[in-house]
Amino acid sequence: MIQISKPDFSIGKLLATPAALEALQEANVDIIDLVERHVSKDWGDLSDEDKRLNDEALHDGSRILSAYILPTDVKIWIITEAEDDNGERAATTVLLPEEY
Repeated sequence: MIQISKPDFSIGKLLATPAALEALQEANVDIIDLVERHVSKDWGDLSDEDKRLNDEALHDGSRILSAYILPTDVKIWIITEAEDDNGERAATTVLLPEEY
């Protein structure tokens, strides 16, 4: 049985680009593993400043970004959109940086 802890923030709809899905498949990495790292505040391969901004985003509702290097040396980004006027985050997208 897989047990997932309660995330520290809502991700809304989970979306992924075809290129990101292909990169994950080639690296034999499960998208859910990366999303779980993202929601557990493991921001991955970011500068200290970007990590600090993510920590602030948990309180101010701004965008959250994580970056992970796959075993194939491809970088994957996970971006959770900023909160809307109702305090909801509409979506989290898994993509390659060049697709941003």
